[in-house]
Formats: sequence, C-alpha cells, structure tokens
Amino acid sequence: MDVQIFPLTPFMTNCYVVRSAGEAIVIDPGETVPALLAALEGHRVRAVVNTHAHCDHCAGNALLLQETDSELMLHEDDLPLLRSIQQQGLMFGFNAMPSPDPHVFLEAGDELRVGDLAFEVRHTPGHTPGHIVLVGHGRVFAGDVVFRGSIGRTDLPGGSHQQLLRSIQTELLPLPDDTVVYSGHGPATTLGEERASNPFLAGL
Repeated sequence: MDVQIFPLTPFMTNCYVVRSAGEAIVIDPGETVPALLAALEGHRVRAVVNTHAHCDHCAGNALLLQETDSELMLHEDDLPLLRSIQQQGLMFGFNAMPSPDPHVFLEAGDELRVGDLAFEVRHTPGHTPGHIVLVGHGRVFAGDVVFRGSIGRTDLPGGSHQQLLRSIQTELLPLPDDTVVYSGHGPATTLGEERASNPFLAGL
C-alpha cells in the first residue's frame, strides 16, 4: 500500500492519497493543489471520499472531481453539512469552494476497493452525524474521530461527545493495538498508543 499525505488548508488538514495497482482514492481533499494532482498522475482515481463534510475536509472536491472524473462518496447524514461548506468557511475566514453532491452515499459495512486493497466503511458519528472511517490492512483512516493524544471536537453543529466516545469504543478500539491511525490532523499514531496514553479514552 502506498499512502501519501498532503497537509492542506490553513487548518493543516491531512489529505490522503492511497495508491495500489494503478488505482487511487483520495480521502478528505480540503484543497486541490498541484502536488496532489501530481500524485494521481498515471492512476485511475476510483473515488474521492469525505470522512465528513466540514469545509477543511471537502473544499477541494469540486476541482478534484473535475480534474479526475471520479466519484464523490460521503455518508448521507452529512449531506446538509456538505451543502453548507461556503457558510462554514465564512465562519473561519476560509474561502471554501462549493461541492457537488455525492455520487455515492456510503453506509456502514460497505467495501471500498482500490487496486488490490479493500477497506471497510464504518459509521462513526459524534464529530458530525455522518462521519465515517475506512478500515483495512492494519490501518484506519480516522478523519476527526481520534488524534494522537486527543479526539475530535464536538461543539460544532451535529456534534455529540457521548456519541463520539461510543463510536471510538465500538468501531475503533476493538481493532488490534498495532493498527496505524491516519488522523485528519497531526501525525499518525497507533491504537495501542492511544489506548495506553490518550486521556480521552480512559475507561473505554
């Protein structure tokens, strides 16, 4: 598996490109920049996936879809957020380009394939109602559910601290300790490291 990371937007949101056997998926394009497009050259882009619809994770959707002719995928519960990303951007002083509606609504249990790889979609609400993560091959693309030493904020519309902790407990913590966590912001970590030292996970 080839994973490339592009910190984008003033929020330093991690955009991930996963490549395998001539295909690629893009996870959370907060912007579309030349380096991101260069990483996709020579690959069939199977999907653009938004783990959730906050503007710093999806403001690059429109241009990236135009450049790659791929499909946009999102959980349906975050569609109202996706349709409001311009307004979200104004709240934070960020110019967010409107996004097209998704071509595909992801649901828990769906399988997303890229080349020789397959990832399971898990619904992890709490940060937003339709937040999802992708799990497979010893990795989880976790969006804003959990970070090194922290968890996603729940004070924005649609957030729920109790629901987020439940999502982490049921969908992430059962995975092995050596599972690599690629978060929406900050460095990668492992579930074992977070289980042992993340104060927000104590008692889960």
